[in-house]
Amino acid sequence: MLANAGCAQSLQSRPWSGLTPAQVAGINDMTDGMKGVLAMVGACTIWGLSPLYFDLIAHVPPLEVLAHRTIWSLGALGVILGLRGHLGRVRGCLDTGRTAGLTLLAALVISANWFGFISAVQLGRALEASLGYYIFPMVAVLFGMLFFGDRLRRPQGFAVAMAAAAVIVLTAGLGVVPVISVFLALSFATYGALKRRLRADPVASVAAEVALLAPLALVWLALVHGAGWTDMTERPGAVFGTDWPSTILLVMAGPVTAVPLWLFSYAAQRVVLPTLGLIQYMNPTLQFLCAALVLAEPVTVWHAVAFPLIWLGLAVYSHDGWRHARRLRQEARALNL
Repeated sequence: MLANAGCAQSLQSRPWSGLTPAQVAGINDMTDGMKGVLAMVGACTIWGLSPLYFDLIAHVPPLEVLAHRTIWSLGALGVILGLRGHLGRVRGCLDTGRTAGLTLLAALVISANWFGFISAVQLGRALEASLGYYIFPMVAVLFGMLFFGDRLRRPQGFAVAMAAAAVIVLTAGLGVVPVISVFLALSFATYGALKRRLRADPVASVAAEVALLAPLALVWLALVHGAGWTDMTERPGAVFGTDWPSTILLVMAGPVTAVPLWLFSYAAQRVVLPTLGLIQYMNPTLQFLCAALVLAEPVTVWHAVAFPLIWLGLAVYSHDGWRHARRLRQEARALNL
């Protein structure tokens, strides 16, 4: 009764008042879906342009950058969750021994992934990092087959083969395995597999992960500032509080991490998975463009062969995902009839 009254009032106060409630609901769904698409585009834009941000603090040792990213991410995620009234969801990621253990393992894996990406940018290998995130979807499919019993459809098998071919081409052409690409793809796929076990809100789960790592980050920064410790690069650090532009940039690591996660969480509730997957390729594409056009990393003939192989695999993978999702929707509608 109240719902009908509210719907009638809404119809009278909107320019589409001549439409039926079902038509208005459809328009609202479309509007909500478009907001989700825009949120996903925003998230991928921030992720894709992140090499430019990390290049600005390339003078700070990578382990120190990682420690600051962990601490300031915790603060930013806490603010977002607090404003949404979702702080209690963080406890849900730590309420049992099993979930706490999985969360800790996920925290260690994503921390290693972050460290790998930060190091790649500092070493002038952002191009290799972008390749890793292109390869990741295919590695995730392979992990699903190996660890979750997922069936590998023929187009997915072709996409995995194209990813493997790209790695082989780079290894043969450059004379070295693209370690960073492989590491980032494997670590992020492992992280995804762990999150599949947890099935928690993405923002809350990352907040729980950085909360577990924050004490280690604080200890490391205390040793850097108090005892002059350095990481494996042996470069001097302890810039926080002494170099104010660098200090501000380090604090910005919190929003740079938290905001796209929040946007992704918003989008995931409103956009179907095939669309999310397609938009997500903006991330490595922008990373590729940043590396090649802004950071001026060399693009060799071997990159010119390997990246099209990846793009071909992704095109087949995405088309298969879209067709599979459409078939599932059709079957669901048939069952409802």
